[in-house]
Amino acid sequence: MARALQTQDFPAEWPHTPGELPSTRSEAPLLGMPKRSDLGHGRSRTRDYRSSGASTITAWRVVALAEIANFAGLRRHLGRLCADGLATTLVDRAVGCIAGLRATAVGRTLVEFELGSTDFAAIEASIETLRAAFEAPFEIDGERHRLEITFAAAAAPVGSTEDVRLVEEAEGALEQARSELRTVLRDLSAGSPAFDRLSLVRDLPDAIARGEMFLQYQPKVHVRRQEISSAEALVRWQHPRRGLILPGDFITIAEESRQIDALTLWTLDRVIADQRILRAEGRDLTIFINISGQLLGDAEFVATACRKVREGGARIGFEITETAVIRDPQSAIANLRKFDEVGITIAIDDYGAGLSSLAYLKELPARELKIDKMFILQLTSSNRDPLIVRSTIDLAHALEMEVTAEGVETQAALALLTVMGCDMVQGYLLSRPISIDAFRAFLRDDSLKLGGDGRDSMFKRPASFWRTG
Repeated sequence: MARALQTQDFPAEWPHTPGELPSTRSEAPLLGMPKRSDLGHGRSRTRDYRSSGASTITAWRVVALAEIANFAGLRRHLGRLCADGLATTLVDRAVGCIAGLRATAVGRTLVEFELGSTDFAAIEASIETLRAAFEAPFEIDGERHRLEITFAAAAAPVGSTEDVRLVEEAEGALEQARSELRTVLRDLSAGSPAFDRLSLVRDLPDAIARGEMFLQYQPKVHVRRQEISSAEALVRWQHPRRGLILPGDFITIAEESRQIDALTLWTLDRVIADQRILRAEGRDLTIFINISGQLLGDAEFVATACRKVREGGARIGFEITETAVIRDPQSAIANLRKFDEVGITIAIDDYGAGLSSLAYLKELPARELKIDKMFILQLTSSNRDPLIVRSTIDLAHALEMEVTAEGVETQAALALLTVMGCDMVQGYLLSRPISIDAFRAFLRDDSLKLGGDGRDSMFKRPASFWRTG
């Protein structure tokens, strides 16, 4: 989901009890709307994927979505300019309702909330608090109006689910909430981890042969040129029974079962083929692939990967973590230099999240350094993160490396990174990971605009664009 309008971290202090809101200045008649009970909203809710072990989980992450269901009617009554600010009005109303809440207006009709909790009952209570807060009328241009809000959310134990999946599950819950006219809350803790792990180990070897693996691409945008400079290829698994499985759920299994080499070589073959398609359309971009640390010491894999890149004439980059190098620095650095010799661009991924070592950094033949998103997500709300990011950018430039910031989700973060001299950005503000066809459409669209004033068009795409891929 593209996030481009407003993000606000909310203080815990709030002069009203939950559900109690400041009195309005006007007693003008409310814009006629059906009662919430008539629409099937109210306190009706469902919890999907419930598991018997959920009560033992000590920490949860939640992504909730609130959509203005009666936006079309309000726009006709209020006018476009006023209606376009309604999502921001929801953000303002939510201030202080829940400690630690983060709210982002992600479009004219949609607000995203992120929060943590200690148990599922507290999550349900938080959603109810937000629902109650939005139940009261809003004063807009001297009149009181009710906003009919559709709520949906997805919750997962901390560390168990990737950000992408959590957001996608919340979006799926919202689609369900629209059709069923009730609040939908998905619990992603369902299932036995032991059973899931065993089933994945059993199913993974044949997943490639059955065509269950596919790639998504996330663009990396050059800040100063405001154009796509490269992209990262991300592997996904569409399981016939379990649905979409993200890398966090199967990469470790692939490493432990010694299948990571086959999976990575398949990814490389697919990227080379997709890159030929892009090149035929006039877009010769470097595509980056994540490389497991286990493979950096595998001489057979290194030789095969180098041969494929040479024969394919592809512009390929490998993203590696410092932790991967530290496992066996002598072999890793030697093999990274072999990659560099055949023209593979080396990028240091998740810099700062692990054991950042200047001793290794100066030895690696890397041309790009990616700052971990943990420093970017709170760039505009933290005192220390901007200092760390700025010093990292300066260090990388001194070592003749370009810098990419991961996890860019707000215009404010993008503006600050631009001032700091960051070279490239990647994140949901610009694009979520999308299919090759959606990526091609994105590139074609921006190519058409390069002759006019549209070079920054990729910074202005509506949220709906990224739901098409």
